[in-house]
Amino acid sequence: MRKLWLWGLLFFALGFAWSITAERNPCTERISGSAGDVLEDDPVGRLKVYVYELPSKYNKKILQKDPRCLSHMFAAEIFMHRFLLSSPVQTLNPEGADWFYTPIYATCDLTPTGLPLPFKSPRMVRSAIQLISSSWPYWNRTEGADHFFVVPHDFGAYFHYQEEKAIERGILPILRRATLVQTFGQRNHVCLNEGSITIPPYAPPQKMRARQIPPDTPRSIFVYFRGLFCDVNNDPEGGYYARGARAAVWENFKSNPLFDISTEHPTTYYEDMQRAIFCLCPLGWAPWSPRLVEAIVFGCIPVIIADDTVLPFADAIPWEEIGVFVAEEDVPKLDKILTSIPSHVILRKQRLLANPSMKRAMLFPQPTLPGDAFHQILNGLARKLPHPKSVYLKPGEKILNWTAGPITDLKPW
Repeated sequence: MRKLWLWGLLFFALGFAWSITAERNPCTERISGSAGDVLEDDPVGRLKVYVYELPSKYNKKILQKDPRCLSHMFAAEIFMHRFLLSSPVQTLNPEGADWFYTPIYATCDLTPTGLPLPFKSPRMVRSAIQLISSSWPYWNRTEGADHFFVVPHDFGAYFHYQEEKAIERGILPILRRATLVQTFGQRNHVCLNEGSITIPPYAPPQKMRARQIPPDTPRSIFVYFRGLFCDVNNDPEGGYYARGARAAVWENFKSNPLFDISTEHPTTYYEDMQRAIFCLCPLGWAPWSPRLVEAIVFGCIPVIIADDTVLPFADAIPWEEIGVFVAEEDVPKLDKILTSIPSHVILRKQRLLANPSMKRAMLFPQPTLPGDAFHQILNGLARKLPHPKSVYLKPGEKILNWTAGPITDLKPW
């Protein structure tokens, strides 16, 4: 009886998917109201950024040592540097700058398997700040309050890939007045500073463009996911990784014909996402992953399973309108939640996802495009201007404690 029910549900879902494909309106839908206006903002003329010129040991030499850094999910720190050096917002006159940028490739320290290690990052950042504060006068005027740093690791400037360890060590103290441009975002979380700009992780734009399939291809997969359900190396007992949400997906839906889920990563991964209606985007060690970017680019409705997450450019992208949010505790109900969404709601989400401005905002392309992720970061910085007078310190005033933090962070880099 249970098998008959499942197959009946499968045929219903596939028929539903095919009906959506048949009805699919090729037109896109613009985001209405202030969100759409912000998404299409042009930051040029609204701010000026001074890029510190650092010795190459902080950036270029690190990349030369391991070019794999150009394609991992934290590569935004590299491409943002390159973008600013050729952007019209760059100023060579620091006296007229609104913002100061210190180009450090703090996550370009990879294991043989390509996983970034953040443990040297605090020493590298501290060394760079010591250099700019002794060579230029601008850091000392505000102790970094008019400076921004790209820190795209799992928990930003907390520099650890496990949440409890990141919280235990805390944010690098000398960055506490700076604006952090980071992938991590979670409401009411100590690792998200007030004023941080949350960005998408890096996903290779050229590779995704090369794997586009015809837009009228039927979306015959109801729910799609490829990835880890548990991390046996770092969480051998299970339940801690992804706060148990991924394990719950596997346990409840590994045999459900509506769910195309597996740990295997096929060569047709990008094509499969374009054939799916819903793409699961559960948290991992952090409450985000490149799947979110891939889902948006390929028009697959993201099913976001990460409680209290703060998503990229949340003031410009209407995530509630384009995605589906499922509480971690409700993972066992995923099938009922997704099959109960009316077809007209799904169609509207697909039209919004088809909007090119939505896709551009999630990518760091080379060459750059108007409205892409680089420009959305600049828009975020522009919206924080003008700086209040309170950011400028009085003569002799000090706020930051340079010797705070773990003793290992104080070693010379």
